[in-house]
Amino acid sequence: MKLQRFDEPNQFYQKVKDYLLKYEAHHCLPLGIIDTLINHPERYNCQPYLASVEVEGNAVAVAMRTPPYNLLLSKTTDFGALEAIAQDLHLQKEKLPGVSSFTKESETFARIWQSLSGESYRIKTQMRIHQLEKVEPIALSNGYMRLATERDRNLLINWYEAFLMEAMGEIYDDSARFIDYKLKNNCLYLWEDGVPVSMVGYARGGTPNGKPIAPVYTPPEYRKKGYATSCVATLSQQLLQENSRYCFLFTDLSNPTSNHIYQTIGYQPVCDWNEYRFE
Repeated sequence: MKLQRFDEPNQFYQKVKDYLLKYEAHHCLPLGIIDTLINHPERYNCQPYLASVEVEGNAVAVAMRTPPYNLLLSKTTDFGALEAIAQDLHLQKEKLPGVSSFTKESETFARIWQSLSGESYRIKTQMRIHQLEKVEPIALSNGYMRLATERDRNLLINWYEAFLMEAMGEIYDDSARFIDYKLKNNCLYLWEDGVPVSMVGYARGGTPNGKPIAPVYTPPEYRKKGYATSCVATLSQQLLQENSRYCFLFTDLSNPTSNHIYQTIGYQPVCDWNEYRFE
């Protein structure tokens, strides 16, 4: 078993793309991040951790991290690879806030990391990845979707931080950088009903065949009026018409309402995805 680290995102992508693309929807998040590292490196103000593990010349696992975010793990065909990744990170004295991956991969890595670091772990969020190929017809709410602009910047930062607190329980220190990147690349939209009432964005890079939809946020005072559903349906249709074969979406399993709503648009469950925090 051989672990290889990479300094250059392009070299990393050439090494791991065939493995990741075997399950494109499952790996929409790491594929999108790699694309951003290659084509929009200004998005991240850090040196990423990029690694693959091979057995007899064949990839069995991929790991990556863009601080301050969690370690991301691909599907693995050999769970011994998770031990190799954990050992490598521990030898580098990496301080990991957590790990995000599929149900078995994330739990297995969390146990290994606890044995190496002495840190306890707890599950923070349980999510599900969905894929859409066709938008089902729905009744849209009042208003219309428009591209967000610099004039919306302060509102978007406030909403994004509210989204992070609600979804993740914390605010990352690069919120303004994230919004500026999205605005620069025309990846954020607002639903307008007299005033802005909901926000939706997507990843400009995404995967070779699809685009992940995120973030999706509606302030509490505007909820239960279908704004988020209308946002996601309208943007998904736009992306499909712009030659994406798929759209991808993460939902929180603790919110059955949103899971049901997005399935009415046409999003179908692919797999579950968990986040563990280290303490």
